[in-house]
Amino acid sequence: MDQQNLKKTQATVLIVDDSVTNIQVIGRMLRDNGCEVAIGMDGLQGIEIATEIIPDLILLDIMMPEMDGYEACKRLKQNPKTQEIPIIFLTAKDQSEDIIKGFELGAVDYIKKPFSSTELLARVDTHLKLHWTIMKLEQALKEVKTLKGLLPICANCKKVRDDEGYWQSVEKYISVRSEAKFTHSICPDCIKELYPDYYDSKYGKGKDKKKSEK
Repeated sequence: MDQQNLKKTQATVLIVDDSVTNIQVIGRMLRDNGCEVAIGMDGLQGIEIATEIIPDLILLDIMMPEMDGYEACKRLKQNPKTQEIPIIFLTAKDQSEDIIKGFELGAVDYIKKPFSSTELLARVDTHLKLHWTIMKLEQALKEVKTLKGLLPICANCKKVRDDEGYWQSVEKYISVRSEAKFTHSICPDCIKELYPDYYDSKYGKGKDKKKSEK
């Protein structure tokens, strides 16, 4: 996702950090690139805000008083409302065990302090794009599952009845529930019935059996 696309999507990023300076700097970067920004000054406040607004992504500092980033991440991942939100740790720690601990708790990435604006925006951009892709796939799967049940269909005109009781064409019913696009053609059997002369010239009478088998 480039910066122009990021502006159009209006992603909401929650920054959880006890440093006012970090919040101001990061917040300015994100707003300049089209994001809406929410702020939490400690782990507990970050959890409360995340649960309330369900941001698209969380930037979470590790070293904070009262509740550190590790504990905040753990609680966010235990809550069904917030467990799917991608979390990127902001950390001055560079020991491999510290980084591994963050991943084990469910973080998707980490940014080492001091960070560059280019790196921060690139990582935010990548994980927002991945998060939205996953959400779209999950929604598509839900829509597909709705097509597995009984679907009332008219024996004459072949329209189907939706969940609200309205009758509509099969094409419309499927298109609003998936990303499928329809193009229209006509099968050989219908060509034979509607345009017999054209059928004979195109397929030949000797091919009737072969075409019907297909």
